[in-house]
Amino acid sequence: MAGEKKISNLRARRRLRRKRNIRKNIRGSAARPRLSVFRSAKHIYVQAIDDDNNKVLASASDKSAALKGALDGKDKSEKAKIVGEALAKSLLEKNVNAAVFDRNGFVYHGRVKALADGARSAGLKF
Repeated sequence: MAGEKKISNLRARRRLRRKRNIRKNIRGSAARPRLSVFRSAKHIYVQAIDDDNNKVLASASDKSAALKGALDGKDKSEKAKIVGEALAKSLLEKNVNAAVFDRNGFVYHGRVKALADGARSAGLKF
Protein backbone atom coordinates (compact mmCIF):
# COMPACT_ATOMS: atom_id res chain seq x y z
CA MET A 1 0.00 0.00 0.00
CA ALA A 2 1.22 3.48 -0.80
CA GLY A 3 2.61 5.54 2.03
CA GLU A 4 3.35 2.65 4.41
CA LYS A 5 6.18 3.06 6.87
CA LYS A 6 9.22 0.89 6.42
CA ILE A 7 9.12 -1.73 9.15
CA SER A 8 12.28 -3.55 10.07
CA ASN A 9 10.64 -6.25 12.20
CA LEU A 10 10.18 -9.36 10.07
CA ARG A 11 7.11 -10.52 12.05
CA ALA A 12 5.39 -7.14 11.59
CA ARG A 13 6.19 -7.10 7.85
CA ARG A 14 4.67 -10.55 7.43
CA ARG A 15 1.52 -9.49 9.32
CA LEU A 16 1.11 -6.40 7.12
CA ARG A 17 1.52 -8.53 3.99
CA ARG A 18 -1.21 -10.90 5.24
CA LYS A 19 -3.35 -7.87 6.12
CA ARG A 20 -3.12 -6.50 2.57
CA ASN A 21 -4.09 -9.86 1.08
CA ILE A 22 -7.05 -10.23 3.44
CA ARG A 23 -8.32 -6.71 2.76
CA LYS A 24 -8.43 -7.37 -1.00
CA ASN A 25 -11.38 -9.71 -0.36
CA ILE A 26 -13.13 -8.16 2.66
CA ARG A 27 -15.35 -5.08 2.54
CA GLY A 28 -17.79 -3.79 5.13
CA SER A 29 -21.12 -2.03 4.57
CA ALA A 30 -23.68 -0.36 6.82
CA ALA A 31 -25.75 -3.55 6.97
CA ARG A 32 -22.72 -5.83 7.40
CA PRO A 33 -19.73 -3.90 8.80
CA ARG A 34 -16.15 -5.11 8.89
CA LEU A 35 -14.94 -6.02 12.40
CA SER A 36 -11.29 -4.96 12.41
CA VAL A 37 -9.27 -6.41 15.28
CA PHE A 38 -5.98 -5.07 16.58
CA ARG A 39 -4.04 -6.99 19.19
CA SER A 40 -1.04 -5.59 21.02
CA ALA A 41 1.03 -7.37 23.64
CA LYS A 42 -1.21 -6.05 26.43
CA HIS A 43 -4.51 -4.89 24.93
CA ILE A 44 -7.10 -5.75 22.27
CA TYR A 45 -9.20 -3.35 20.22
CA VAL A 46 -12.02 -3.89 17.73
CA GLN A 47 -13.90 -1.53 15.43
CA ALA A 48 -17.01 -2.07 13.31
CA ILE A 49 -16.28 -0.20 10.08
CA ASP A 50 -18.62 0.76 7.23
CA ASP A 51 -16.20 0.92 4.29
CA ASP A 52 -18.82 2.31 1.89
CA ASN A 53 -19.21 5.51 3.93
CA ASN A 54 -15.80 5.41 5.69
CA LYS A 55 -17.40 5.47 9.15
CA VAL A 56 -16.78 3.61 12.38
CA LEU A 57 -20.15 2.33 13.60
CA ALA A 58 -18.95 1.04 16.98
CA SER A 59 -15.76 0.24 18.80
CA ALA A 60 -14.64 -1.53 21.95
CA SER A 61 -11.41 -2.25 23.75
CA ASP A 62 -10.20 -3.62 27.02
CA LYS A 63 -9.11 -0.08 27.94
CA SER A 64 -12.62 1.41 27.78
CA ALA A 65 -14.03 2.83 31.00
CA ALA A 66 -17.39 1.10 30.52
CA LEU A 67 -15.78 -2.36 30.78
CA LYS A 68 -13.33 -1.57 33.60
CA GLY A 69 -15.20 -3.43 36.36
CA ALA A 70 -15.99 -6.48 34.24
CA LEU A 71 -12.35 -7.00 33.25
CA ASP A 72 -10.71 -6.92 36.68
CA GLY A 73 -8.86 -10.12 37.51
CA LYS A 74 -9.36 -11.74 34.08
CA ASP A 75 -6.67 -13.05 31.78
CA LYS A 76 -6.18 -11.62 28.28
CA SER A 77 -8.34 -14.21 26.48
CA GLU A 78 -11.24 -13.69 28.87
CA LYS A 79 -10.92 -9.92 28.40
CA ALA A 80 -11.02 -10.39 24.62
CA LYS A 81 -14.25 -12.40 24.89
CA ILE A 82 -15.87 -9.67 27.01
CA VAL A 83 -14.75 -7.01 24.50
CA GLY A 84 -16.34 -9.04 21.67
CA GLU A 85 -19.59 -9.31 23.61
CA ALA A 86 -19.59 -5.55 24.29
CA LEU A 87 -19.09 -4.72 20.61
CA ALA A 88 -21.85 -7.13 19.57
CA LYS A 89 -24.29 -5.58 22.05
CA SER A 90 -23.43 -2.13 20.72
CA LEU A 91 -24.07 -3.24 17.13
CA LEU A 92 -27.29 -5.09 17.99
CA GLU A 93 -28.62 -1.87 19.58
CA LYS A 94 -28.05 -0.22 16.18
CA ASN A 95 -29.98 -3.05 14.43
CA VAL A 96 -26.86 -4.57 12.86
CA ASN A 97 -27.12 -8.37 13.08
CA ALA A 98 -24.29 -9.51 10.81
CA ALA A 99 -20.66 -8.56 10.23
CA VAL A 100 -17.54 -9.54 8.31
CA PHE A 101 -14.60 -10.55 10.53
CA ASP A 102 -11.25 -8.94 9.65
CA ARG A 103 -8.49 -10.54 11.71
CA ASN A 104 -6.13 -7.84 10.39
CA GLY A 105 -3.29 -10.25 9.58
CA PHE A 106 -3.27 -11.85 13.03
CA VAL A 107 -3.57 -15.62 13.38
CA TYR A 108 -7.15 -16.73 14.15
CA HIS A 109 -6.17 -18.25 17.48
CA GLY A 110 -6.09 -17.24 21.12
CA ARG A 111 -7.34 -13.72 21.82
CA VAL A 112 -8.52 -13.06 18.27
CA LYS A 113 -10.61 -16.24 18.31
CA ALA A 114 -11.91 -15.44 21.81
CA LEU A 115 -13.08 -12.02 20.63
CA ALA A 116 -14.90 -13.58 17.68
CA ASP A 117 -16.50 -16.22 19.92
CA GLY A 118 -17.63 -13.50 22.34
CA ALA A 119 -19.28 -11.53 19.53
CA ARG A 120 -21.01 -14.68 18.26
CA SER A 121 -22.25 -15.62 21.73
CA ALA A 122 -23.83 -12.16 22.09
CA GLY A 123 -25.84 -12.74 18.89
CA LEU A 124 -23.73 -11.31 16.05
CA LYS A 125 -23.49 -13.43 12.90
CA PHE A 126 -20.35 -13.74 10.75
